[in-house]
Parts: sequence; structure tokens; C-alpha cells
Amino acid sequence: MSDTAPIDEGNRLQAFVYAMQECLRSALSSIRSHRMRSFLTMLGVIIGVASVICIVSLLQGLTTSVMDEFQNIGGNTLQIHSETTRENRMIGKWARIRPDDLALVKYRVAGISNVTPITGGNLPGGLRNGSNTSTAQVIATTGWYQLASQAYPSAGRFVTDSDNNSRRRVIVLGDKARKDLKLPEDCIGTFIQIGREWFKVVGLIEARGEMFGNSMDNYAIIPFETGRALTASPYNEPDMAILLTVDDLDAVEDVKNRIAVQLRRAHKLGPEDADDFQIESSQTVTETIQRVSGQITLVISAVVGISLLVGGVGIMNIMLVSVTERTREIGIAKALGAPRSFILMQFLIEAMLLAVIGGIIGIGFGWLLGELAAKLIPHFPPPVVPWWAIVGATSFSALVGMLFGILPARRAANLAPIDALRHE
Repeated sequence: MSDTAPIDEGNRLQAFVYAMQECLRSALSSIRSHRMRSFLTMLGVIIGVASVICIVSLLQGLTTSVMDEFQNIGGNTLQIHSETTRENRMIGKWARIRPDDLALVKYRVAGISNVTPITGGNLPGGLRNGSNTSTAQVIATTGWYQLASQAYPSAGRFVTDSDNNSRRRVIVLGDKARKDLKLPEDCIGTFIQIGREWFKVVGLIEARGEMFGNSMDNYAIIPFETGRALTASPYNEPDMAILLTVDDLDAVEDVKNRIAVQLRRAHKLGPEDADDFQIESSQTVTETIQRVSGQITLVISAVVGISLLVGGVGIMNIMLVSVTERTREIGIAKALGAPRSFILMQFLIEAMLLAVIGGIIGIGFGWLLGELAAKLIPHFPPPVVPWWAIVGATSFSALVGMLFGILPARRAANLAPIDALRHE
């Protein structure tokens, strides 16, 4: 018995493979024989898969573009800014990051470098060059800003410690600000105005392009102490932020915790008090973007995926019609000894083939739709079709075909040979 067992097992496997080949050949033959009906059957699956692929590719392209821009800043860059709770805002109590906090972070927290203060120059009048104006954001900071934010001059120089200590009226322009002011590319040495104050252009920052149609070069940089002097008020202490880099990328979370401990102690916050500051990193931002994008992708894909179920109903209806049309053929196959499992697999494979072919066509059509939509939307990043979307769409299509093909396949397999042969 032991000698014949492997032979029986091998014969059984060979018979199964042959049966599957015959089922596949029969399914393909049936699809080719009714091309128009097969295409209309697949149409619901094509539309569903194309919609999912188009939306996922646009969302993933947008997410990738945003993450690339934040990664350019560096995953080891931290920014500390004030955070005022809603309750405190209602009573007019505003949190502040002060020069003492800057000194505390700079000299009492180890493992950091390029520590620089930042304040938004809330200066009246904006930038002006004759009759030309710019709405560029004015950033008051020090020379360490270019290392912390990786914003280097393409011409001229950056602000220096000497500029800061002397409160010089010098300015470094972003590319968009320069263009809005109608300044030439060799504008170093030109004088422009911020409000009523004159500033000398000493440098131009490398262009970074646009994100979501908004320029990332629409800003200007002046010395920190110059900005503080111009915005100083005896009634309101100006707020500021702190930008720095962590020397060891693996120690980012540890540095954030140590900074938080120092600032909470300096601000006299109790154990139950919420932080009146926030420490952000580009890594935190990218993780948030990924999480939000993933949730949006999942929800939209689930909603659009309902159309795949509609396509599955279409497949089931057509397969039921096909069973009726081929009743006599099924009876002949059963009379010649075809087992129930063969008839079942024949119709089930045909339903799955219709769904999978429709899914593959839908993937290609969805990719083309995504490319077209990205080109029609101004400044939209190119779409990205992730591998998991292709695998998921194809697998889900096969699952839909299998689920909605079971009923027609069972009906065909359960037909009695005599009744099937009598069918006209």
C-alpha cells in the first residue's frame, strides 16, 4: 500500500491541475464569446477600482510632496513656541516665550546646537520698493537660522552676529519677495522699506518653490534685535519662538522631554497645569500628515469601494443568466461524468476572471485619471500609486467575483443531469 499511495496522490494532483486548466479555458472561451456582455459586466468593477486608484494616487502624491518638503527642514529640527489655552485667551492671559527661556534652553540643555530666536516682525506697511509692495512675512532672527532651517543664501550673505548686536537695518530676501518688489537678481546693496524704515538688501535666499500653490519663498529675514527694537512696546512684551537642531537624531524625544522639564520649572507650572508652550519637530508633523492622510484614504476608499459591490451584483446577475443559457451544456457535461466540483469551479472561475480583468483595467484607467486630474489642478504634485493599492484593488476584485459568483456556480452545480438535458 505504501508503494501505491504516492502514485495515487500524484494522479489526484494531476487530475486537479487538468480540471483547473479546463475550467480556466472554458471561462476564457465564454468571456471571448460574449465580449460586449462581458465588458458591460466588468464595467461596475472598472469604475469602482478606477475611482479608488485615482483618489488614492492623488492623496498619496499630495502626502509625499508635503512630507518631502518637511523632510528638507530635517528630522532633528525642533521649534518651541508658546501655547495659550482657550480659557486663558478668553481672560486675556497670553503665554509667552521670553529671552530668559532662550538662555535656559541654550545653556542648560545638552545635545543641541544652532539655537536661534525667531519673532514675526509685525511691522506696519509691509515691504516696499518704490511703488512695488510685497506681503512677505518678515522674520527677525540670527545667523544660526540658516543652519537650523537649511535656508542658505544664493547671493550675498545672511544676517550676522555683528548685524544683530548693532541692530543694523539689513535684510535678506526670499525669491518671491524679490520678484514682488520688482528687484533684479543682482539687487545686493539696494535699499527697500519696511514700513517707514529703510533696509539694505545684503542677500537672497535659495528658492524652494511652491506648496499647494503657495510660495515658500515669500519671506524676508532681518536681525533679531533689529526686529525687537522696531516692535518693542512698553505695554506688551513681544512673543518669540526658538528654533534649534538636535545633534543626535535618536535623541530627539529625550531632548524634547528635557526642554519641557526646564520650561515647566521656569514658568512655575504645577503637576496639574498644562504646558503653556509646544515643542514641534518636522518628524512630528510628517507623522501627523501620514496619519491623517491614511485615515482619509481609508474612509474615501471604503465609500468609493461600495461601487465595487454594485459591480459584484452585476456579475452575479450576468452569471445567473449565463447558467440559464448553458443549462443544456451543463447537463451534457454531467451526463459524461463531470463531477459537481468541476461545474462549480467552472462558473466560479469565470466570475473571478471577470472581476479581476475589470480590476486590472480599472487600475490602468484610475492611474490615467489621477495623472489627468493632477495636471488640471494648478500646482498639484504628481500622483503616486502605491503597491498596496494595486494589490488591494486586484485582491478585492477577485474577492468580489468569488463572493458574487458562488450563487450562480452553486445553481449550475446543483442542476440534475436529466432536467438539464430536457431544457430547451
